[in-house]
Amino acid sequence: MNDHEIWYLIIPIALIFVAIAIALFFWSVKSDQFEDLDRQGSNILFDDDKDAHCQAQPRDDHDQPA
Repeated sequence: MNDHEIWYLIIPIALIFVAIAIALFFWSVKSDQFEDLDRQGSNILFDDDKDAHCQAQPRDDHDQPA
């Protein structure tokens, strides 16, 4: 293969990658992957175990760290 013939291989491969990327993007938008970006990031901050959460919280001004 010389320098010009390699383009006949590279361009179709690049177009296939672009088509796959576009298809994945539209699939992710269609399946609501981008609907609520803040919820998953803040879920880690809130514990489902309410008893442990209440025990860890200070009850009055004397329990709060300075």
